[in-house]
Amino acid sequence: MLIVRIGNRIKELRISRTNLSQEDFANMIGLDRTYLSRVESGKQNLTIEKLNDICNGLHITLNDFFNPFNESIISDSQDKKDEKKEY
Repeated sequence: MLIVRIGNRIKELRISRTNLSQEDFANMIGLDRTYLSRVESGKQNLTIEKLNDICNGLHITLNDFFNPFNESIISDSQDKKDEKKEY
């Protein structure tokens, strides 16, 4: 599910880019820790504004955040084209 993939991406970036706990990162960007926890675990939807706040805290753009998703879509699309060529 996309919501889980987004949450996993946020957690991965929070740890790798800031090395902050959920609580410290949430405080830094003005979010409640439990909200961030639910987002990272894929249990909470978030608005594009909240995602932008998270990206600002990570010092990345929304484009940078979504880049791996775009690469996955392109790869999946290419795989489907290759499958059709085999027939």
